[in-house]
Amino acid sequence: MDADEIRALVGKVLGRIAPEAELDTLESDVEFQEQLDLDSMDFLNFVTGLHEATGLEIPERDYAQLASLDGCIRYLGEHTT
Repeated sequence: MDADEIRALVGKVLGRIAPEAELDTLESDVEFQEQLDLDSMDFLNFVTGLHEATGLEIPERDYAQLASLDGCIRYLGEHTT
């Protein structure tokens, strides 16, 4: 996946979890939980949504790498083709 595809995917998954969020204004280097006031269950649902959309097994030890848009782009870019 390239960066634009990952941005679109992240926006789609976050849109299901936080439909009221202004996703166009996300700061790419700030954690989603801070920007969107997500709780830990929301974040888990986000990671699950990424897994379902990509088929990628994401171990719990890697969750922190998916905490921001930059992190998602880096992680998914490295682990998907």
